[in-house]
Amino acid sequence: MSPALGGPMHAAALTSPARLWSAGEVLARPGPVPAAPGVYGWHFTKAPSPSLPAEQLLYVGITPRHMANRTSTQNLRTRVRYHFRGNAEGSTLRLTLGCLLGFELRRVGSGKRMTFGKDGEADLTRWMAEHARVCWVEHREPWTVESDLITRLDLPLNLDQNRHNNFHARLTEIRAQARQRAGEPGSLA
Repeated sequence: MSPALGGPMHAAALTSPARLWSAGEVLARPGPVPAAPGVYGWHFTKAPSPSLPAEQLLYVGITPRHMANRTSTQNLRTRVRYHFRGNAEGSTLRLTLGCLLGFELRRVGSGKRMTFGKDGEADLTRWMAEHARVCWVEHREPWTVESDLITRLDLPLNLDQNRHNNFHARLTEIRAQARQRAGEPGSLA
């Protein structure tokens, strides 16, 4: 387990990892991802937008989030697997990728829940299986290093705490437009 992740050496473990893992490897049983807290980084063999580079770190996530009044059951294994096979409602990474790739965001049921629908989520899962690669670093309290990593690294797919990034305004607009279209009448999944 890493003593401190915010430093340059640990940022390098995410930007230039010794190994990147594919969906097939991550989803295999038992799989390489530890059931431990930590930070994970996403790289893409093909960028989800022509405005972004391929083959480099574009997004960082942490698990678990800091919770003052309860204990989270999330860990690197559950979170990384969910990003690969979950849906846009439970994964901001999937929401961002789907919006950038032009999938139609849809309101599910009568509530505010939004996904790309069964077919769109399946298409996104296939795209991620082909192009997304992930790495991770274990850390006991990942929420203590998240801000430092987002400030230190160029992470165009992170929105939270990342207004300084050149892609932030464009990504915010793309996601807002997708949500607006999904809220229009006739957009129920």
